[in-house]
Amino acid sequence: AVDAGIQHCSSNCHSPYIFQNMYKLAICSLLAGSAVAFAPSSQRGASSSSVLAAADLVKGPYENELGAQAPLGFFDPFGMTAGQDREKFERLRWVELKHGRIAMLAVVGYLVTYAGIRFPGAEDIPAGFAALDALPGQVVAQMGFTLFLMEAANSPTPGTYNDFKPEFMGDFRNGALDFGWDNQTDEWKKKKRAIELNNGRAAQMGILGLMVHEKLGNLDSILPFQN
Repeated sequence: AVDAGIQHCSSNCHSPYIFQNMYKLAICSLLAGSAVAFAPSSQRGASSSSVLAAADLVKGPYENELGAQAPLGFFDPFGMTAGQDREKFERLRWVELKHGRIAMLAVVGYLVTYAGIRFPGAEDIPAGFAALDALPGQVVAQMGFTLFLMEAANSPTPGTYNDFKPEFMGDFRNGALDFGWDNQTDEWKKKKRAIELNNGRAAQMGILGLMVHEKLGNLDSILPFQN
């Protein structure tokens, strides 16, 4: 399998540095596997137990929480939730949810402007990073003021509007936007929240990929509809 992967990379990767790094990574993987294979069984058992114990410590009481889903399950490689109380965990979940929502808006905005769609009066504003230097000062001020109002309205302690009580951090219906949410089952709500989390995670990777490819100069290879 390693040989097949190396042959595939050598025929498809255009940079010799990428091939060299892939080859080194494959060799290191083989060496690590060999070391484990020839280690005494007692050491292998102890090592496996240590890894499992560390994984359980990181999981803590949150391995079955919303967001721990296929294909990775509970994924916290840096152990940020280890030993944290419920309040801290909920705050981390809210931060992830917020970043995901912003990233989804960013991906949509990036693709729309890259396709040449503009508001009236902004036809000369380029897409991508070039727009940062081309935006008029008034537009930047309007954006900043809008962000301030949004942060103030959706504060960390929502619920001051219409005596609305949020179900979770990030529930900003405020008694105005519902779309039948309160009439749904808990299972349906959990599914929808999981979908939003997954879409937000994908969007964070998506906007990062778009920015990287723009800086690499090959964005037209993956977005051929530039206008």
